[in-house]
Formats: sequence, C-alpha cells, structure tokens
Amino acid sequence: MISRWTVVVDRDDLTKTEVLHDELPTDLEDCEILLRVSHVGLTANNVTYGVIGDMIGYWRFFPFAPEGRGVIPVWGFADVVDSTLDAVPAGTRVYGYLPMASHFVVRAKLTSSGFVDTADHRADLPAVYNSYLVTSQDPAYDPALEDLQALYRPLFLTSYLLADQLADNKFYGASTVVISSASSKTAFGTAQCLQGKGVRLVGLTSPRNVEFTTGLGLYDTVLPYDASVDVEPSVYLDFSGSADVRSALHDRLGASLAKDISIGLTQQKASADPRSEFFFAPEQLRKRTADWGSEGLAERFGTAWRSFTAQAGSWVGIAQHSGPEELIEVWQAVLQGKVSPDTADVITF
Repeated sequence: MISRWTVVVDRDDLTKTEVLHDELPTDLEDCEILLRVSHVGLTANNVTYGVIGDMIGYWRFFPFAPEGRGVIPVWGFADVVDSTLDAVPAGTRVYGYLPMASHFVVRAKLTSSGFVDTADHRADLPAVYNSYLVTSQDPAYDPALEDLQALYRPLFLTSYLLADQLADNKFYGASTVVISSASSKTAFGTAQCLQGKGVRLVGLTSPRNVEFTTGLGLYDTVLPYDASVDVEPSVYLDFSGSADVRSALHDRLGASLAKDISIGLTQQKASADPRSEFFFAPEQLRKRTADWGSEGLAERFGTAWRSFTAQAGSWVGIAQHSGPEELIEVWQAVLQGKVSPDTADVITF
C-alpha cells in the first residue's frame, strides 16, 4: 500500500484546513494510472475554486474528503508511479489539474497529447479540467520553465480566452476596458493579451500595488480603488469580487458601462449581483475549438503563451515551498491577501 497525504478545507470556512493520511491501493484496475503530484502553483485563482465550488462543481473533481470538507484543485506537474497502459509507463511526466494531495488515481483514456480522466465522478464536468498533457508530447513544454507553467498556464488560458471573447464581441461597443485587482496574475495576463487591440486599458488596484502595477507597463492608466475613472464607454472586468468597487463604477459610469463581467474572486465570496455576468472560460474554449479546430486553437494559444512567458519571468519572482504544512501556510497567506504581487508561490509535494 502507498501512503497518501491530502490537504482538505472546510467548504464553509476556507481558512480551516487539515492534513489527512490514508492508503492508496496498489492493485490498479484496467486503464487506471497512479500519479504522484510533483509541484504546483498556488494563486488567488485557487481561492475562486473554493468560493464557487458548488456553483461550478469544483469540489467534485477530487471527492476523497470527509463530508463538509473538500479538496482544492491546483495546476501543475505529476509523475506516473504505476500504470496499466503501455502508452503511459511509470516515469511519464504530465501537466494538468491536480488535487492538494501527494497521490491520486485516474481512469485514463488516451488522446493525441496525453489522456483524459474518465472516472465516473468527472464524467459531466468541464472537459478542459479532465485533460492531462504528457510533457514529451506538449509543444509548449519547456523543462526550464516548469515553474512558470505551473503558475501561469491555467491563469493565462483564462486571460487569453477572456481577451478573445471581448475582441470577438467588438468590446461590446466600448473603447475602454477597466480591470480590477489589476496586479493579479490573471488580470495582467488579460491586459497583456489586449495590448494593441485598440482599447484603452485602465487598471484598478490597492494603493500599495499601484507602483508594481504601473511598472508592468501593460495598462494605459493605473488608479487606486478610491480614484474616479473617466466617464466613457467601458467594459468592466471584475477580478476582485468587491461589491463596493462595482457599485462605485456603476454609479460613476451609468449608461456608459457597456458590460460588467466577473472572472476571479480575490475576496472570499461569490457575487450575486445581477448587473454582472460570470465568465466561464470553458465556454469560450468550446466556441473557439469549434471555430478553429483543436490544432488551430493550440497554435494561436501557443503564440500568445510564448509572448507572455518572454516577459513574465521579469515581472514576478518565484518563491519555493515544500510539503503539506508549507502548502497550508501559502494557502492561508493567499486567502488573507498577504501575498505580494511581485512574488508567486510554487510548492513541491
């Protein structure tokens, strides 16, 4: 038997955590693969998974927590420990959607780039989260950039698809895009994708992050939250989940606010404001897969990803951590908003 540790959180209070230990079976069934998680990135994006876990189904991906608690998904790399598939032998390295746990088992169906997990509990969940890329078959993989990929690739995919949706809809007639929590990684990834698209980019952030956000060179204007934005046709991209910021913008812009879209939630509550619509990246992913085909989408995303990573390494330093206890320490810091925007956290399991 293989011993596994798992970090679980209270689904009603994300600050409450516990490390559980159990045994994994060594006898795999047909098509099963045992993965050992190697290292992952942890950002405010993972908080969103917990905040809207019931709404989207994020708690259902890794259902091995006691009732009332859950396993927060993370993105990163894992290695095959044991496999019933000759095409995915032990030692194979994969990138994908992982639990806050040392090990887990997938029921694999092979694809051209790796495999998907076809376990019953994931059957009706968004396909993008069920796919695992074998690094030797991934054209975007660079072993020297694993930390950047673990941190940024899932965030940047959201950034890319959000920017694409805006452009695809001609920015809903707006000439300005206002972005809250502008120092966050998904937010400034979106700004990077929108550069040169013919819209003015206004970043809103806390006073302590104005200098960092301005230094990115991605926004035309960076303002603290208590400043007033210009009244002009605008789209609001809400990465903060702040009801106060939303209300202030609606009061200020009035009919000039063409669209209000919620993406991330750096605050620990989901918005129920009917003035805002929630952006769900898999929907735009499905649309563009239909429009361009899988290869066409991969080619376009790859070009954008390489442009982003060429700059991202100079914006944010990477802090290394290891083990479940340090994972919990980072989780608590992210929950409390204590992570500096110029630092990103990678945890080795």
